[in-house]
Amino acid sequence: MKMTKYLDSLLNRAAQNVKTIVLPEGEDERILEAAHYVAERKAAKLIIFGNPEEIKAYYAKKNWNMDSISILVPENSPKREEYAKLLYELRKAKGMTPEEAESLAVNYTFHGTLMMKSGDADGMVSGANHSTADTVRPALQIIKSAYKDRSVSSAALMVINDKPYLFSDPAIIINPTEQEMADMALATAETAIQFGLDPKVAMLSYSTYGSGHGETVDKVRNATKLAQQMVENGPLKGKVAVDGELQADAALDEVVAKKKAPGSPVAGKANVLIFPCLEVGNISYKLLQRFYGAEAYGPIMQGLNAPINDLSRGALVEDIVGMIAITAIQAVK
Repeated sequence: MKMTKYLDSLLNRAAQNVKTIVLPEGEDERILEAAHYVAERKAAKLIIFGNPEEIKAYYAKKNWNMDSISILVPENSPKREEYAKLLYELRKAKGMTPEEAESLAVNYTFHGTLMMKSGDADGMVSGANHSTADTVRPALQIIKSAYKDRSVSSAALMVINDKPYLFSDPAIIINPTEQEMADMALATAETAIQFGLDPKVAMLSYSTYGSGHGETVDKVRNATKLAQQMVENGPLKGKVAVDGELQADAALDEVVAKKKAPGSPVAGKANVLIFPCLEVGNISYKLLQRFYGAEAYGPIMQGLNAPINDLSRGALVEDIVGMIAITAIQAVK
């Protein structure tokens, strides 16, 4: 596994306040290897779902101990009935039957989410072998949004030349409205603060300050105004700078910024990039990871009451290690 300076810092920070993280995909060797590295650093306590004999044999073959790692089979969980009743109570108003709740309570992602709801775990990382929808659906139904008036979104934590950036939204909101883009800006700024960044939020477009025209330019421009108003009238006032619409070069390059957006508090210094649609955000972060070798952690879920995070199905072991550490850090109240 490739250990980078930033990944090392994430593990060190997670180890300062050890949390319990569920890994429901114990059938995947990447998950088992990542769990070993996290446990070795004492960065989290881990609960892996899967076949106990196979998982123990894998660790024994590698001569790895299982300190800070436990194995659970949801079908045999002593809390299976308790979780089924909890799920039924949470979802009966939506038409769920007791039988459906009993069936879903042993679904691995639902079971992990119910563990969190019950206080038996602090966070969950899934998605190595499941779609984003498989991870997000139980999160929204059980953990739920922390804000009644704000959309749940996601971000990718990108590290380029040891410098971190946040990209949003690469996974959840396909074609955000103006309000959803503004929500994404605030949520991602909050994530940035959580990870020690001074948020400079760029609302990205193919236009800078009216240099281009079109429906999406108008959307980004209006979303910028909404986000700026939300910052000015909320707890982030004085802590976050938001500007747009900005092209990527104006957002990131100080020389270009002086020409295209002079006087901007963000242009040339942006570390939080808000994309106008999921397609652009997702393609951008994966191109940077594969072509440039950027570290890519995510998608990180934003706006939930407790941290449940997704993985790309192409995730590397180091990506998973980073996501476990990030989830543990997010779980600190």
